[in-house]
Amino acid sequence: MIEWSDLRIFLAIARAGTLGAAARAVGSTQPTMGRRLRALESATGHALFQRTADGFVLTDEGEVLLAHAERMEEEALAIERQLAGRSGALAGSLRLSSSDWFGKTLLAPALATFGHRHPDVEIELLTDARLYSLPRREADLVFRITPFDEPEVISRRLLTVRYGVYGARGTTRPVAGDGSGTRTITMDASFAEMPDAVWLRRMLPNARVAFRSNNREVQAQLCRDGAGVAVLPCPLGDTTPGLVALDLGEPPLCRDTFVGYHRDLRRLRRLRALLDHLLDQLAG
Repeated sequence: MIEWSDLRIFLAIARAGTLGAAARAVGSTQPTMGRRLRALESATGHALFQRTADGFVLTDEGEVLLAHAERMEEEALAIERQLAGRSGALAGSLRLSSSDWFGKTLLAPALATFGHRHPDVEIELLTDARLYSLPRREADLVFRITPFDEPEVISRRLLTVRYGVYGARGTTRPVAGDGSGTRTITMDASFAEMPDAVWLRRMLPNARVAFRSNNREVQAQLCRDGAGVAVLPCPLGDTTPGLVALDLGEPPLCRDTFVGYHRDLRRLRRLRALLDHLLDQLAG
């Protein structure tokens, strides 16, 4: 008999590619993952992975099992979401996902006041560049700058964030019209086409890129230490000691921030309470 718990291990290995990475993803150990995989292969009577120097690769039998296991996972998660969505108690856990600067600068103060009002709700805030899945309940509320297009996700615009150009207070000389002699701090190559990065290149075409980072707080720190000028979200730039706003004659584009959650959780009382609180604190 195939155990659903073993299929969850199988899915983790198929997605991660190694026992170690899969173990970290599910909060287990590598020996346990290997033992559970061997039990599943024994139950099915087939080798499900080819062990290679680069990791685990699905066999033909593994590919067949993967399709069924993913459908089983979708149903199991749907049961979990729908039962969770019926909870009327203002207690339990909620997992949130946002970018680093947004979580620290805007969410953290609002979450602190929510925690005082509702001490039985446990909040987990994940701040990194990964896009967490709402259908898989990797997160219950996700904040991001791109709209949600998944049909099962309910979303709305939370707020519009202004951006500005910043330099180190007292050390930044006037910026030339074309950027000649100016060092800039901007996004890394994978985010080079973000509107603020494109705007900075257009405004200062002859500036020299000194540093690249996908972390806004790192950019702010470099800017504060005199490494160059940077386009930053105003809530971050205005509250970072040692930074001063610069006028290049045209402000950077504003960016909308959206919040999304799975439709099965729309009646979850603690989620509704938190969302209403954040809308009041941030969108007002």
